[in-house]
Amino acid sequence: MNVTLRQLGYFKALAEERNFGRAAERVNISQPALSVQVKELESTLGQKLVERRARDVVLTPFGRLILAHAIRVLDEMQGLTEAARWQGGLAGRLSLGIIPTIAPYILPGVLEALRSRDISLDVQVREAKTDQLIADIQSGQLDAAIMARPVASEGLSERLLFEDRFLLAGTAVRLSALGQGVDALRPTSLAHSPLLLLEDGHCLTDQALEVCGRGRGHAQIDMGASSLGTLSRLVAAGFGLTLMPEIAAATEVRAAPGIYLRRFTPPEPARQIVLVRRHSTHDEVWFEKLAEVLQAVGQSMISHARADQPERSDMSDARPAPETAQADVTGTLANRDGHSLP
Repeated sequence: MNVTLRQLGYFKALAEERNFGRAAERVNISQPALSVQVKELESTLGQKLVERRARDVVLTPFGRLILAHAIRVLDEMQGLTEAARWQGGLAGRLSLGIIPTIAPYILPGVLEALRSRDISLDVQVREAKTDQLIADIQSGQLDAAIMARPVASEGLSERLLFEDRFLLAGTAVRLSALGQGVDALRPTSLAHSPLLLLEDGHCLTDQALEVCGRGRGHAQIDMGASSLGTLSRLVAAGFGLTLMPEIAAATEVRAAPGIYLRRFTPPEPARQIVLVRRHSTHDEVWFEKLAEVLQAVGQSMISHARADQPERSDMSDARPAPETAQADVTGTLANRDGHSLP
């Protein structure tokens, strides 16, 4: 009897879960069926792979050796399957992950760009936080994902798409209270200002804390919003300030017109948006073509945002962003305080 890829996959799941019940659930078969498959694999190889205990299993030295080979074989086969699937370019079905602070702003443009280029690609989008996306890429549930650096995981390759700068968002009263001059608009100058952030687990929260030099326990920090939309409405109501990604600014200002935007003093804080895939993926044609589409759409949106929010820190001319297609932050600030709280 020959060793099958299915048996290697079952054994890999058991080795990682260390429990027959959890492993069986993971590979969608019954526990007895999994046990039979592992026993058949042991019989074929002539040695025990696991020590069966009451609550878990432990790999034997031979089992550890076979696991290393199994992982390599399964990775190679997955790469072969992907290469065949994507041969000839960007076509077929693509499972694409994306973080929530990018998804609603870039996806409409990306899907339209794919249609306009007559690319026959069936895109299945999964929106999730960074840690989950990385896990899904590694497990093969996703082909690629759009996220922000740093991507703290081995075995992944990334391609830079665009740089997304942070704007300071708040009501007129809160922003004018920061004062004038270049020092007033440095991230580290916000130490005594109430800062509203997304709930823990969002990479945007980690980036904002790092940019402002604050810890999670800071008295002036409130983390709890589940989306940028919720966060924007809280800011528009005057509950605090937040860091707004350029790519989201136009959409969120239209939805919450009480928000004003100011640019930070250069060098402006920013996040780098990347497209990530498994390093073991053999054929890179589809990845590069997809990256080109994403890069073109993202950079176009950023260019529009920078045209509508000029690079300036002087508050003397600022005015509220109008409810138009893009936010415009030039004008007169002193005559309006929006919906701010005292």
